[in-house]
Amino acid sequence: MTSILDFIIWSPSPEMFTIPGIGREVRWYGLLFAMGFIVAQQVMYWIFKKENKNPKDVDQLTMYLVIAVVVGARLGHCLFYNPSYYLGNPIEIFKIWEGGLASHGGAIGMFIALYLYARKYGVTYLWILDRVAIVTVLVGAFIRFGNFMNSEIIGLPTGSDSGIVFARGVEDMFLKGDERLEDVSFEKGGKAVSDSAGLVPIQIVLEYKRGIELDPVTSQSFFERSIPNALARQTSISKHIYYQSGMEMPYELYKSGGVQYAKIDVLGIPRHPGQLYESLACIFMFLILAHVWYHHRTQLKEGFLFGFFMTMLWSERFIVEFFKENQEAWEADIPLNMGQWLSIPLFLWGVTFMVKYWGFEEKKA
Repeated sequence: MTSILDFIIWSPSPEMFTIPGIGREVRWYGLLFAMGFIVAQQVMYWIFKKENKNPKDVDQLTMYLVIAVVVGARLGHCLFYNPSYYLGNPIEIFKIWEGGLASHGGAIGMFIALYLYARKYGVTYLWILDRVAIVTVLVGAFIRFGNFMNSEIIGLPTGSDSGIVFARGVEDMFLKGDERLEDVSFEKGGKAVSDSAGLVPIQIVLEYKRGIELDPVTSQSFFERSIPNALARQTSISKHIYYQSGMEMPYELYKSGGVQYAKIDVLGIPRHPGQLYESLACIFMFLILAHVWYHHRTQLKEGFLFGFFMTMLWSERFIVEFFKENQEAWEADIPLNMGQWLSIPLFLWGVTFMVKYWGFEEKKA
């Protein structure tokens, strides 16, 4: 028997709200991405004031980083994960609104931007690397939570009754495929059963627009054949709803308050919330880095904090990749996925910095 704590059915809309008058949708991901930089900017104001630097320089630093991270992350995704496609279709590289950002590419862009900033504003490269490291993980926490709101970068199946059933794709399939529908929701439990671990019973509740009535006889083919076939043939759906050819998919038609409803019993596939793992890890790393900087900034050698940041960040990324789906199918044919291979040299870079700049030295406040 399942309990409310066993798994979560996750199906929020990627759109947060629509701007009145112009009909422009504001998406969770874009808002959280921007919020990450805004919060990080406020933290950097505080850091600059504490270290007797000009807070106005933070505005220029933010501009450098926003441009570099977005461009670097986009180019990184295009060149690391699917270079043949994007080199053959270069115009597609500019379609950033369609998704596709790689944190490794963003990191490379950040290093270049900070080098240029340090040269122009009279600080050492190591000094600015140490300070930006503190807020970088904070931005990462916001971005990964945005991925969670988008139901993207999903984790692997947990193989148990615990985890997240990402149901947004199922909801979109019904709403876009049947204009008679008013809403789609989900409930735990139902008649669908399985002897296999990692499958949980859920119910898809279809609410039809007022005035729509379904005839049980004429609807039988739709619910017993069309819907099971649609769930099975779409990869984006079969990752989250389990179905095998010939498998029974019970359903029920009923009315409530004069509105027609249909309830379909299916099996959901709980998955690891890899996005939340990374978001929480980033918050934890921010607290550690901020604590070390606040209490030891006048003694730490320049470069050590950056090395510590790199070591933690790419260790976390390497480990969490074991719980996430590969971004491209070809990654299944290599021992480690692309994210892990790219994390190794960055981790070693961090270790090198920690070893080289290990220890304390007296400095003026």
